[in-house]
Amino acid sequence: MAKLTRQVKAGNVLIGGGAPVVVQSMTNTDTRDVEATLEQIRRLHAAGCEVVRLAVPDEAAAAALKVIAPASPVPLIADIHFDWRLAIAALDAGLKGLRINPGNIGGAAPVDNVAAAAKANGAVIRVGVNSGSVEKELLERFGGPTPEALVESALRHVRMLEERGFYDTKISLKSSSVAHTIASYRLMAERGDYPLHLGVTEAGTPMRGAIKSSVGLGLLLFEGIGDTMRVSLTADPVKEIEAAIDILKAIGKRDGVQLVSCPTCGRTKIDLISLANEVEKRLYNINKPIKVAVMGCVVNGPGEAKEADIGIAGGI
Repeated sequence: MAKLTRQVKAGNVLIGGGAPVVVQSMTNTDTRDVEATLEQIRRLHAAGCEVVRLAVPDEAAAAALKVIAPASPVPLIADIHFDWRLAIAALDAGLKGLRINPGNIGGAAPVDNVAAAAKANGAVIRVGVNSGSVEKELLERFGGPTPEALVESALRHVRMLEERGFYDTKISLKSSSVAHTIASYRLMAERGDYPLHLGVTEAGTPMRGAIKSSVGLGLLLFEGIGDTMRVSLTADPVKEIEAAIDILKAIGKRDGVQLVSCPTCGRTKIDLISLANEVEKRLYNINKPIKVAVMGCVVNGPGEAKEADIGIAGGI
């Protein structure tokens, strides 16, 4: 079991320090389109998302945050690259956190300003390192974007904040490689106590991405590593929330309905696939720790139904 991490807050959401694992996603709308962005944030919230990140690529997007932030039902995080002034604007608009790498926003003075503004606004900063953004010097030293290179890069950025007295930080170490992702987070858990944001970056389309994330994130969470998570899918962001919540349910980190359904065979005499999908849909937002069995024949049906709180079985 991993050691307990320190705790930070994104608005009213506790992250780390033994708090339940927080589920996050990111909008894929144009942030400058206020209505489309708010509509997606509300859909994410309804699906169970607890923190939402938004891209802030320019001043127009930063200006839109002044309207979006007060209307959001969940804390918002600004995704910032290169321009430190956008980070200040996002905090002034009321966002509760930043995803930023201090090393790429223009030198010591910008880092001073961002750290001071985050501290003044009670905001959290996520230092996010991806395998595709590791510094050239570290790539040469470690022979590529290895787990050791990712961890060293993250700690280098974290130290820049610590030197300015800022400690409300969480860390992510994302790779498209499941094996590298697991190794990176394990190493970081050994070397520090900052909360960890889990993710397999660019995981892929809904089925393949969910499989990669289930293996990588599920294993880490089962080991006690990870305080917040995003399942990155090339899909509607709501699908990310559904996958993340299902991962947490599967490893016992979140209450909810456990649905058991058989894979069907030649003995099945009912449309079990449609039935199971309909049952799953109706049960999705129920958070009671109950077990429902949907079975297709009399061979396994009675036994599974006996162990379930609710059993549905088809016969001949």
